[in-house]
Amino acid sequence: MMASSYNAKDEDGHITVTGPGGGSLRGKKPENTAFKQQRLPAWQPILTAGTVLPAFFIIGLIFIPIGIGLFVTSNNIKEFEIDYTGVDVSSPCFNCSQSFTWNSTKPCTCTIPFYLEQPYESNVFMYYGLSNFYQNHRRYVKSRDDSQLNGDLESLKTPSKECEPYANHDNKPIAPCGAIANSMFNDTLELFYNDPNGTKIQIPLTATGIAWWTDKHVKFRNPGNNPNLTAAFQGTTKPVNWRRPVYELSSDQNNTGFINEDFIVWMRTAALPTFRKLYRIISKSNNNMVPTLSRGNYTLEVVYNYPVRSFEGRKRMILSTISWMGGKNPFLGIAYITVGSVCFFLGVVLLIIHHKYGNRNNSADIAN
Repeated sequence: MMASSYNAKDEDGHITVTGPGGGSLRGKKPENTAFKQQRLPAWQPILTAGTVLPAFFIIGLIFIPIGIGLFVTSNNIKEFEIDYTGVDVSSPCFNCSQSFTWNSTKPCTCTIPFYLEQPYESNVFMYYGLSNFYQNHRRYVKSRDDSQLNGDLESLKTPSKECEPYANHDNKPIAPCGAIANSMFNDTLELFYNDPNGTKIQIPLTATGIAWWTDKHVKFRNPGNNPNLTAAFQGTTKPVNWRRPVYELSSDQNNTGFINEDFIVWMRTAALPTFRKLYRIISKSNNNMVPTLSRGNYTLEVVYNYPVRSFEGRKRMILSTISWMGGKNPFLGIAYITVGSVCFFLGVVLLIIHHKYGNRNNSADIAN
């Protein structure tokens, strides 16, 4: 039988174990230092009525005014929304929604009249909105080739496998490849003001400045340095559901190909199945009307290219102004008001409890 003996504790906190043959082994006890023995100076808050109650009241008094300010600011943003899916028989777009598919060769046009009850000042932003469209699906989000979108010539000719089954068509590489690009929103929206004298005035819509600067100038680039995009994209084919190739998305050479801003906006996938994306800007400087959109009758003309019946989706057009906090969103203001109110209420309740029972507890401690 083997025997071992333990010597006294060393100064460093270790225990020396003497085994057979006179050899010594060091134990696994941590060293005798302030850090390893947890003797470092520490601060532990002591929650008393004198610290907790002021904290609740201060949080409540700060959060409630901020929440009211955010809520009022959000409510001051003007927003108008119109659904043009065409589900109802009475909808002007009903016939288009029933007959149109991805493979339709002739686009369908519908006209929707509406009335703005209040004028819209400054710049007005036009959005398109989709519902029940899951851009956040894992395989959908991955179905793209960022190297190809960045102008890499090798990726242009040999798309990533992530793009399958939208990587090649008719033995040619698809540019841009992937399910995201293949399902790009392609309705055309035009806005007209119906003047009381009977004339129809088209509202100028700005198609640039709608994408993030980093996307436009960093993430998306046309292949090569060839200004002739027809030659740059030679040997590739358009996505299956597109009507024209990517280099014909716009007549503006600074807004076509992979750097087309409508395309860039669509490629930034949404996190929720109901979302909106910026479509056009109605700039005050480019509009002869004062205010930007006057109160009155308008007409929305839609070239119905994007079918949504297959996934029971809905389409809508939104007109909105913005503020320093962005678009209309009352949630943040409501959240601040709720948190502030709860903290203030808890402060009042705890103050009553402290006032009622605090002196009794202090008297009992003194008696003991």
